[in-house]
Order: sequence, then C-alpha cells, then structure tokens
Amino acid sequence: MRQFGLIGYPLSHSFSQQFFTKKFHKEEITDAEYKLYPLQTIQDFLALIEEHPDLLGLNVTTPYKEQILPFLAEIDPASKGIGAVNVLKKLASGGWKGYNSDYYGFASTLLSLGKREYWMGKSALVFGSGGSAKAVKRVLESLDISFVTVSRSDQNQFLSYQSLQADHIRSSDILINCTPVGMYPNIENRLPIPYDAITDSHLVIDLIYNPERTRFLEEAEARGAHIVNGFYMLRTQAEKAWEIWNTEE
Repeated sequence: MRQFGLIGYPLSHSFSQQFFTKKFHKEEITDAEYKLYPLQTIQDFLALIEEHPDLLGLNVTTPYKEQILPFLAEIDPASKGIGAVNVLKKLASGGWKGYNSDYYGFASTLLSLGKREYWMGKSALVFGSGGSAKAVKRVLESLDISFVTVSRSDQNQFLSYQSLQADHIRSSDILINCTPVGMYPNIENRLPIPYDAITDSHLVIDLIYNPERTRFLEEAEARGAHIVNGFYMLRTQAEKAWEIWNTEE
C-alpha cells in the first residue's frame, strides 16, 4: 500500500484526507492510502519519516510551508523562487524534494474566472505574508497584477493592518486572504480591515475552504462583492500533487 499524507498543525480544518479518500474510491485506486500527520513542531518531521519509511508523498499546510525547506534534499526550481513548498516527494535516494502546487491552484482559480488578458493592469491587496501568500504573489506577478501585501509585521515592504485605510480597499480590484484568520474552528474571527469600503466592483478571495464562507467572505458578499473560497484551489492543487507523486523524475 502506497502511503501519502498531510503535515501541519493543527489539521482539524483539513479536507485533504476526505478529498483523496473519495478520489481513490472514485478512480478505483486500491494501492494508495492518505492520512493526517499533525506535527506540533517542524522538528517532528524527522521522527515522522523515520517511523513511516513507507511514506512516498506529503502535502504541507500551515505553518510549515517555509519551515520545511531546510529538511529537503532538493527543491523544484520554480518552488525555490517562490520560497515555499506544499508538496513533498520521496526520492529514490531516500531524501525529499519540495514542490509548490499552491501556485498552480491559485493560477487555475483566477484563470477559471477570466482569461489572462482580463487580469492585466488590475491591482490586489494580499492579506498575509506566509507560504501561501508567496505563491499567490508569484501568480499575480505572472498575470501583471500589481499588489500590496498587508501583514501584522511592520516591515518596509508590507502595509500593516493599523496603516490600512479605506482608500487602499477602494483602489484595489481584488482582495485576497492568505491567512488562517476565520478558519475552522475559529470561524467567528475576521480580518481587521475597513469592510465598508468593499463594493460590488471587488473580487474577494479567501484561500480558506473550511468553513465554506468565512466572516471575511460574508462581510464582502453583504456589500455586493463577488466572492470565491479556497475549495477550487484545494481541488486543483491536490490533483497537481497527485500528478507530481506519480511522475517519474
């Protein structure tokens, strides 16, 4: 039985195991199994792969998409440019190689909403500066969408939530939540932004897929915005991960 799974912490929000179990059943894949492996620290990764030498592939979720990098023998060149990975593949040497299917998943999400030409010249606010945000920003660059990152950290290249004004919202076409704020079980939480500046001309995207509608999306929808959750991205990045695990190097 080929073993695959997901690492991160916590994992109570994740639909990945359910997704792959359904996929295996539907496609009559009888030689594969997918499990959840919650790791309280990234150091636990070494114990995990030692205890489970039959693991062939892993997905990586919050908060380890960047922290996992030093543990890898190889990193896919495109993923190295992003600076984060969410797919690990065991090599014949016994080491692990990192890939980023978040990039593919988010690009597919945008291109399902409009052709490449539609996005050129648009602008976005990206909430969050972690591994998912890095993949999202690389997609925005590839589509010639300008963006500003909003983060809790007060770094020069980021706009802080305290500094965020209604005009920043009004002057942006797309608002993208790349943080875990509002994710199950903390579903009452929402980003601290000026929601009244959102209008029906905005596209509002939340990478979270559990719950289906976060408070962030509910607030945007109430103001007429077009909203998109993270389920399409989850599905497409998961299919890309499966392709990576089953492609010979």
